[in-house]
Amino acid sequence: MIVEERMAAYINSLDRGNTPFLDQLEIEAVQNRVPIIRREMQSFLKVLLLSLRPLNILEVGTAVGFSALLMSEYAPQGCRITTIENYEKRIPIARENFKKAGKEDVITLLEGDAADILKDLDDRYDLIFMDAAKGQYIHFLPEILRLLRTGGVLLSDNVLQDGDIIESHFAVERRNRTIYKRMREYLYTLKHHEQLETAILPLGDGVTMSTKIK
Repeated sequence: MIVEERMAAYINSLDRGNTPFLDQLEIEAVQNRVPIIRREMQSFLKVLLLSLRPLNILEVGTAVGFSALLMSEYAPQGCRITTIENYEKRIPIARENFKKAGKEDVITLLEGDAADILKDLDDRYDLIFMDAAKGQYIHFLPEILRLLRTGGVLLSDNVLQDGDIIESHFAVERRNRTIYKRMREYLYTLKHHEQLETAILPLGDGVTMSTKIK
């Protein structure tokens, strides 16, 4: 963890939860070891949605649909959410969850590799939530910037890799070094990109919030 465990536990203990459907979905995801956004990130995302009031949202990385459903609860009426997933085993589960929650008309799930799907999209998005394979963030970025409207927000989750991001290359497990290298490149690019203003926040496992300024 990048935040002291007792502090994170205290902050999360104050959380009032979500809808019964989302609370149950979170329990099932934890039991089945399906990665979903952490409680701290859930709270941050709720406040961000209520503040920004985005009408067009793109999510890269659906998993079982938890975050898309959470966003659908706090986005303004009339908002459209498009979410992309490549893992075949989770796609039918996500679709079923959208159906059970009555959100099929709000959320559109696109199946396949985000690298290919992003190139075919031509809409403009108010908010883009990046929560897919961490080693691919840097490769997705050019298309993400094309799709993000000026003034829009790019939110990227799990960017600090449980603290590994500040370690020496040699201190990181060999199997994680490629992701480590790409994520450091991604963070540097976000902070130095002429089209973006970016804050890196030690929230959950690290999140970046970038606004497209031109």
